Amino acid sequence: QVQLVESGGGLVQDGGSLRLSCAASGSIFSPYAMGWFRQAPGKERNFVARISSDGRLRSYGDPVKGRFTISRDNAKNTGYLQMNSLKPEDTAVYYCAVRRSYYSVDPRDWNYWGQGTQVTVSS
Repeated sequence: QVQLVESGGGLVQDGGSLRLSCAASGSIFSPYAMGWFRQAPGKERNFVARISSDGRLRSYGDPVKGRFTISRDNAKNTGYLQMNSLKPEDTAVYYCAVRRSYYSVDPRDWNYWGQGTQVTVSS
């Protein structure tokens, strides 16, 4: 089965930027749609962004539209989330996940998950 490892989180100021990476191993990355989700303390896990296996389809949750960009490089078995104009409300643990089909934003439908990476935005 595919294993996923997120990296790139950290502490940034309000208005700053971070680039998260999701490295896949154990199986090739290309057949899978990839998604990013986030979870703040005491909150449920919420959809952030998703991208189809070939990179042609992308969508974003309303709170991050216009600020975040999802991408992937199948030759490197790696996906990315570029986060710009960060706000304190973006503070959360960010998780990468994959599934065969692109057509879900429900975390319960995503099959394989990374360990998460912390993103903290100071006010």
